[in-house]
Amino acid sequence: MATLELDGSTSRGRVPDTRPRGTAKEAARTAGRLLPLTPAIALMGVFLAGPIGYALYGSLTNAALSGYRAANPEFVGIDNYTRLLTSGDFWHAAWLTLLFVGLSAVVGQNVLGMFLAVVQNHAPKPVANVVGALVVGAWVMPEIVAAFALYAFFASDGTLNAGLEAVGLAPASWLIDTPMLAVILANVWRGTAFSMLVFNAALAEVPPEIGEAAQIDGATALQRFFRITLPMVRRAISTNMMLTTLQTLGTFTLIFVMTSGGPGNRSTTLPVLAFQEAFKLAQIGYGTAIAVVTLAVGALFAVLYVRVLKPEVD
Repeated sequence: MATLELDGSTSRGRVPDTRPRGTAKEAARTAGRLLPLTPAIALMGVFLAGPIGYALYGSLTNAALSGYRAANPEFVGIDNYTRLLTSGDFWHAAWLTLLFVGLSAVVGQNVLGMFLAVVQNHAPKPVANVVGALVVGAWVMPEIVAAFALYAFFASDGTLNAGLEAVGLAPASWLIDTPMLAVILANVWRGTAFSMLVFNAALAEVPPEIGEAAQIDGATALQRFFRITLPMVRRAISTNMMLTTLQTLGTFTLIFVMTSGGPGNRSTTLPVLAFQEAFKLAQIGYGTAIAVVTLAVGALFAVLYVRVLKPEVD
């Protein structure tokens, strides 16, 4: 039997060398793969990481819109965040933001978008084309134009009240009595087309023979939809929920044009509050702190969607 010697050799051979080989080649190959991404990484650094870093720094100062602090802001550390976390206006705006995002994006746009996608897949082609044109028309319209159109629709003397009076119902002051309901419905109307297009594409990839086999086995239409169709498009659902949530979280123009955050602060979400503090009250540093918190909330939503809603790897 061969015996090991002190130098690691044997009488009949040497111990196999288990050290990794080709490390330099693998590093060069990895660098070659990353090289085409360099321009994209540089652009992200300039146009994404740069503004975020500058905003974070600005939130740590007492910069103002005018006066001495506009030209000579001072570093105040976390004073803006301390003030923000003890402000009732901030927590009220945070609650309205969650309400706005939850009802208009997570529930409204996704549920209505899926419904319209199913309609388009099963309705006669003329009906599907009309529905698609009407819904997509609201989405492709510039946001400022859509905001003014929705303001005219919900105004006291607007289209909605005129329609209610025409059928004998009492009109209402939608933008005064129920401002959050008005902006939530407006955002659902404005953004449902994106969800409809995403779900329409996902439903088109579902093999029809699976549903036909389930129908032969006695499954109802609802059972086929909830037990077959939805699980098969779960990736599209999770991705769309993340995109609509992040888009709705930053909605400003629609709310500002329709209600300006009012009456009072009854429709003031975090983006609107940041604008009011920074440009109406001239507190740039404090307004930037609110914007940074909004950005952090968006990042948290993104992480939650990726970790919780991301489907398992097949």
